[in-house]
Amino acid sequence: MSVEAVVFYFFATALVFAASMVITVRNPVHAALFLIMAFFASSGLWLLLEAEFLAITLVLVYVGAVMVLFLFVVMMLDINLTVLREGFARYLPVAFVVAILMMVSLGLIVGKENFGLQTVGPAEKASASYSNTEALGQVLYTDYVFPFEVAAVILLVAIVAAIALTLRPTRQTKAPIPEKQVAVRRQDRVRIVKMDSE
Repeated sequence: MSVEAVVFYFFATALVFAASMVITVRNPVHAALFLIMAFFASSGLWLLLEAEFLAITLVLVYVGAVMVLFLFVVMMLDINLTVLREGFARYLPVAFVVAILMMVSLGLIVGKENFGLQTVGPAEKASASYSNTEALGQVLYTDYVFPFEVAAVILLVAIVAAIALTLRPTRQTKAPIPEKQVAVRRQDRVRIVKMDSE
């Protein structure tokens, strides 16, 4: 067995173990930590496929930013686990049916015949001058430039909507109103009261 096969089986076993622990562990903090482990195992598999840019992006973006945010939110919310577990057995049959449907749909979509791999022989190593990042950029900004721009617009709309939802005025809002400040008169602000001296 080659070294690459050993490394592949190590990362694949770690990924399957971490993914199963994410959905079976009871503590949400532990689930988030196992998800971080799954991301690291996935990035290791991508390194084996010579997709260095995707591997480092997965580690930097998801592990470095998103999972840290998840951990902070989970820790600060102090989730009551007993409330979450109520009614778990009642929804188990529905969850089982949904899981079977998802497995069937993934089995129909993911396969070597859908990716044109049935005619490909053993994997060929890329040359030393090949840059995965350059090839990804060439494809992204030439063949898929329109879907890329549409995704960027959708993300921009989502960011603006999130900001608009968080800036709804409440009774505690202490924001200045410029039109009222400009229209104010001296008589509205200062009142001179004459008092006799004592």
